[in-house]
Amino acid sequence: MNDSSGYALKRPTISVIIPVQNGGENFRRCLDSLRQSSRQPDDLIVVVDGDIDGSWEVAKEFKAKVVRYDSAAGIAHARNRGAQSAQADLLFFISADVTVGCHTILDIEKAFQQDINLAALVGSYDDQPGADNFLSQYKTLFLHYLHQISSEKASAFWGTCGAIRSEVFKAVGGFDERYRQPYVEDFELGYRLKRGGYTMRLARHIQVKHLKCWRPDSLIQAEIFHQILPRTKLILSQGQSMNDFSLEGTSRLSVLLSFVALLCLLGGFANALLWIIAIATMLGLLVINQRVYRFFWHKRGALFAFRAVLWHWFYLLYGGAAFAYGTATYRWRQLSTSVD
Repeated sequence: MNDSSGYALKRPTISVIIPVQNGGENFRRCLDSLRQSSRQPDDLIVVVDGDIDGSWEVAKEFKAKVVRYDSAAGIAHARNRGAQSAQADLLFFISADVTVGCHTILDIEKAFQQDINLAALVGSYDDQPGADNFLSQYKTLFLHYLHQISSEKASAFWGTCGAIRSEVFKAVGGFDERYRQPYVEDFELGYRLKRGGYTMRLARHIQVKHLKCWRPDSLIQAEIFHQILPRTKLILSQGQSMNDFSLEGTSRLSVLLSFVALLCLLGGFANALLWIIAIATMLGLLVINQRVYRFFWHKRGALFAFRAVLWHWFYLLYGGAAFAYGTATYRWRQLSTSVD
């Protein structure tokens, strides 16, 4: 890895890069939070990826450097174009539907100054999501929990709140523009950083607030088609350990138990003994995942925790099924290719 000792001797400059399509009010709140930051970015670059709601005009209001495309070319392309327009030492990527804290940028600056070997860092969601409906609270709190319990030695980059030295970003080739949808392009970049021997860290105290409102259809679609299936293919193609893919922190045992419980519940109509097995299995799920369920209870109360348990079990079913399908189709294609 290139020597970065110069960063310890001077205050690093920071470019904030935001890809946006149709950002709406959340995007305005994102830009407003940056304006109130105690440490202002040295430049703010907004890449407008085929908007129809005037997001580029909002960006201009906040004095951002705007790179605009009439038609969407994908999240990886947008982030790369933003990086090409940046002149700073550090590239700080955030999503258009988050707000930064007052000291977020300052904390990033300090982290890179204090560790001259640090190539990249990722932050965390905070525990106060912007949308107040159940699914938005559940999803973001779950991710916050996972961020807070994960190892500081990160293996995946996170474009929602991730900073990287510009020279490192260029050295590894930026984001892979074959990934047009979000959630995988940063995951894949993290793999290349890891293979290159670069140091990447999870800084739990560097947090952003997620404003996105999740609904059942949008959440399930995003998790299956934009996360689980493409990440499964990526992991298998890269030959990574299956432990790197944990269905957002839940163990494969939980997935297995969720299917056993479902089958026993259905089979109980033919044999009541299976209902007893189903109850025992569900108790096992409660025990295995008690830490996260207690976290939900502590943060939002008993009723919220009860709903979270039910949705989590539902997630284990459709997430596990998607993972199995992704693995099977990848292996089948491999087999078909080898036979041909």
